[in-house]
Amino acid sequence: MPLVQMQPRPATADPAPSAADDVMDVTGPQVWHDMTVEVALSVAAAAGTGHLVLRDEDGQYVGLVTRARLAAVRDSRGYTDRIRLSDITDADGPAGHGGTPGVLGLAG
Repeated sequence: MPLVQMQPRPATADPAPSAADDVMDVTGPQVWHDMTVEVALSVAAAAGTGHLVLRDEDGQYVGLVTRARLAAVRDSRGYTDRIRLSDITDADGPAGHGGTPGVLGLAG
């Protein structure tokens, strides 16, 4: 399974945009939500971007995560190298759905 999806997909391959897609800027490097925080930080740094678009195993949009938030999670007391992007959520669900992109915490 590729870790980063960088090439554009044909318009017919994308599902109809959700309400969150309509409101939010979902452009930028797209990564799978099961990627580790450390690898996601490396992808964001290499891409020179402030955020990453999170996709689930079906390629569906699940949110955004900022580079600053990834660094904050990495620097937190509870951090281990096993924490994945799917492990960090906000109070209202996946990042970008009812929450502010980049305002994430560690799931309990």
